[in-house]
Amino acid sequence: MVTPMLLNYVAPVALIIGLFALSLRIVAEYERLVVLFFGRFQGVKMPGLRIVVPGVQRAFRVDLRVITMDIPTQDVISRDNVTVRVNAVLYFRVVDPEKAIIKVENFNMAVNQLSQTTLRSVLGQHDLDEMLSERDKLNENIQVIIDKRADAWGIKVINVEIKHIDLNESMVRAIARQAEAERERRAKVIHAEGEYQAAEKLLSAANIISENNQALQLRYLQTLNDISTNNKSNTIVFPVPMEMLQAIFKPARQDNA
Repeated sequence: MVTPMLLNYVAPVALIIGLFALSLRIVAEYERLVVLFFGRFQGVKMPGLRIVVPGVQRAFRVDLRVITMDIPTQDVISRDNVTVRVNAVLYFRVVDPEKAIIKVENFNMAVNQLSQTTLRSVLGQHDLDEMLSERDKLNENIQVIIDKRADAWGIKVINVEIKHIDLNESMVRAIARQAEAERERRAKVIHAEGEYQAAEKLLSAANIISENNQALQLRYLQTLNDISTNNKSNTIVFPVPMEMLQAIFKPARQDNA
């Protein structure tokens, strides 16, 4: 039977043990414990077994690991007045637990809202072609802006990646037509360059042949050989220039003379 005197000792001891148990906090290696003493910042407790006095101290856990945050899909109007839907992913971590708790009410919500507004602002300054072709540059620009503004909250933005840029069907068809026209343009340019180079070579060959009659004769003989090999008909009409005939009969006239 518990006497009233013994009960007077047991109750305080049980209360002290209970308060001590409630005061214990286990801080993981990837966490920090921001402690306020009567509402004022007292310090940041490191990993391990820590004591936080209930009613006197108030503790906030802060995770220092990298946080992956999806930026919701945003409607963006590009500089050339094209409406697109863009979403992205943000990687950040807390580097200063004190600022993350004291300087901002909810740093996760603050970073999320800042990311949305920055995404719309940065992409709205570029044309659609730049959004599609210079994604790495845009990622870097967005990351720098968010990191600079979030530094006051003790946040370090590691990376920003644009995941999707969605276009409506009419814009997709327009881009396809533009790509086809670009391919045709390149094909015509390549064909024209080939014709120009071929003309230069022919002009060079013609100059060489015109300066040397023997080269002209060899070329005609080569052409005659090609025709006799490839043409199956029995009759071959082959024009012979007068210069070649003069070159052939000139030695004969000299002998007769």
